[in-house]
Amino acid sequence: MEIRMEIFLIIAGAALVTFVPRVLPLMLLSRINLPDWGMRWLNYVPIAVMSALIAEELFIQDGELSLLASNMEWIAALPTFWVAIRTRSLLGTVITGILSLMLLRFFF
Repeated sequence: MEIRMEIFLIIAGAALVTFVPRVLPLMLLSRINLPDWGMRWLNYVPIAVMSALIAEELFIQDGELSLLASNMEWIAALPTFWVAIRTRSLLGTVITGILSLMLLRFFF
């Protein structure tokens, strides 16, 4: 099997672009001690990113702000959020979300 040089360079470039932003901060931050306020701030990053992803998925459809009454994903999110807060179970939350959306799409 022959590998063309252009394809190899594209794959190598994509690997480099993916690898560097992940490893470089890890290498730099592992050598220094961050102040307490910096560590507290970093604890909120995953929550903020997840909230932004969920909000975009729930409230924007076809590039426009969606009405709540016509948005099945938002309605399915209500029991899903309740299970997530109540049980703190990732598996239970995922199953509730899938079943809620499946039942809503089946009946409506």
